Amino acid sequence: MVEVITDPADPRIADFVGLTDVELRRRTEAERGCFIIEGPLAIERLVESTYVPRAFLFTPRLYERLGPLAEATGTSVYVADEPVLAATVGFDLHRGAVASAERPKPIDADDLASTARSVLVVEGVNDHENLGSLFRNAAAFGVDAVLLDPTCADPLYRRCVRVSMGHVMRIPFAVAHEWPRSDLDHTVVALTPADGATPIADVPAPDRLALLVGAEGPGLSDAALDAADVRVRIPMAPGADSLNVATAAAVALHHFLSP
Repeated sequence: MVEVITDPADPRIADFVGLTDVELRRRTEAERGCFIIEGPLAIERLVESTYVPRAFLFTPRLYERLGPLAEATGTSVYVADEPVLAATVGFDLHRGAVASAERPKPIDADDLASTARSVLVVEGVNDHENLGSLFRNAAAFGVDAVLLDPTCADPLYRRCVRVSMGHVMRIPFAVAHEWPRSDLDHTVVALTPADGATPIADVPAPDRLALLVGAEGPGLSDAALDAADVRVRIPMAPGADSLNVATAAAVALHHFLSP
């Protein structure tokens, strides 16, 4: 049953208070064990996923679209006029829809990698938009799992979930606390713009792929490069030294995983 919210301080919607206040959001999520999903498409993917919703908050217009889907989960559904919703979350939520969900228990990196034929391995990407884009690309090309080094950003941060179009809830991921990994039962392909790397067109797709990408700027660490089986580069026009990490990963995933 839908409940109407008229007060931004209503304790029933405490999950959504001050989403732009980083410290408040971190405390709220840590205390409540939750994370935030913003926008209709990401919320639809939440409902389709194995993640457990906690609450939904919609404007009346978005409730017409998403209300029945949200109510079918048996979770609390709230509706508030746009000014009340904006005062609650701390900004104009133009998409008119936000949800919270339980944070799942971390997945063991070894268990995840052992069951995945294709893995996107990410080192040092602490930009939430880049990380979200990597998950979106991984979904587009059928990657089975994502492994993150301990310095990567939180994939369940609100902006990362939004940029990924909710795909962080579709692709299982784990943090590899032992880094770098040289014991994967995959061919580890490191993506690097270095001149000595093999052009990607000359590298055939392995049976079990672990594509290793690093942060823009520093790129992959020497230790990560040393742990790879092969180093590949994407040839570019003169004067261009590198691609955005998500763009480069998309090119490489298309090469290795497209039918």
